[in-house]
Amino acid sequence: MVQRAVIHPEHNSRGPCDDSNVNCRFKSISALYQYGPNLNHANLTKMAQQAIVHAENSYVQFLSDITKGSEKVVISLLDDTGSEELPKFNYIPNNIIYQNANVNISLDRVADEGCCSDCLGNCLSLTFPCACSQETGGEFAYTREGLLKEKFLEACIAMKIKPQPYHFVYCQECPIYKGSEHMPEECKGHLVRKFIKECWRKCGCDMQCGNRVVQRGLRCKLQVFLTQEGKGWGIRTLEDLPKGCFVCEYVGEILTNAELYERVLHKSSKDRHTYPVTLDADWGSERVLKDDEALCLDATYNGNIARFINHRCFDANLIDIPVEVEIPDRHYYHIALFTNRKVKAYKELTWDYGIDFDDQEHPIKAFQCCCGSTFCRDKKKKGRLHNLLLSLLCNVRI
Repeated sequence: MVQRAVIHPEHNSRGPCDDSNVNCRFKSISALYQYGPNLNHANLTKMAQQAIVHAENSYVQFLSDITKGSEKVVISLLDDTGSEELPKFNYIPNNIIYQNANVNISLDRVADEGCCSDCLGNCLSLTFPCACSQETGGEFAYTREGLLKEKFLEACIAMKIKPQPYHFVYCQECPIYKGSEHMPEECKGHLVRKFIKECWRKCGCDMQCGNRVVQRGLRCKLQVFLTQEGKGWGIRTLEDLPKGCFVCEYVGEILTNAELYERVLHKSSKDRHTYPVTLDADWGSERVLKDDEALCLDATYNGNIARFINHRCFDANLIDIPVEVEIPDRHYYHIALFTNRKVKAYKELTWDYGIDFDDQEHPIKAFQCCCGSTFCRDKKKKGRLHNLLLSLLCNVRI
């Protein structure tokens, strides 16, 4: 139990500062983030010694665990200016259905050929890929170290950066646009993504099987922090992350596209909406989707750590990959975020949301981008030099 004292943390409505009370305000301590998830009495003493050199009217706002103990690792929050209001949302470690979304999860729907019931222990130790891996191109996407295989990751990066025309499918009646108040617009196309199929409950392997990575949950040491570039809250890693490392899942409420449209239409001016994620990676399997099958994720009111990951055009250090776990169809799947290159400790983690800033008909209006990338898609003027650089970068490996 971390007790109050040594650096004069202020009292607040929650009471003294300890592990059960995660909301504390401290005298400004520039090194606080270094201790993040390792907060204990010895570290507090070190911080107290460093606090003497800081101004009396400067404060640090600190939460020891924003997950409320719902994750396997604690995730702290730091605002070293005390200038931002704490985010108001309900932390959830797994997706939840809002109301009308059709997510039928049951063992009965998983056919015998859709699982590896004959496997034992770790499927990655087999001399040949198991039945589950057949959905992942006939081979495992993960190495024995739990990282994405180089070949699989590079293929995902190439498809994200420079998709080809044959990578897209088009709806006869697009769920994104038919919910608007205008006449249905022509489908802009949906990228058919590479999937990862993980083993699940009906499989014979155990929970430590190497083909069960995303479902085992978050394991990286992360921290929510207030950015200095005007982007609000962001996420940084507190440890070096290798290329192909699973960072976290994007978790939120599962809504139908129609429900999301209504939610955004009637939102309060005080609500700061996160940008929703459309689960459209396999819409090409059916030409027409029912309303309760066109799903998306919204982490505005209920979400996990991923709701704080900022967008960065083109050269973000995370990539989102669809992961199928519980059900055999792909109307619903998990959005898993992996590193697409090595990321040093204390670097901000960013993710390209895939926004088309020029799409004026989309029901969900894009925000004004301030990612700072040389290749920002929201720039109004894109000269020949920008297009040349973009073309060159598309043809090199990240």
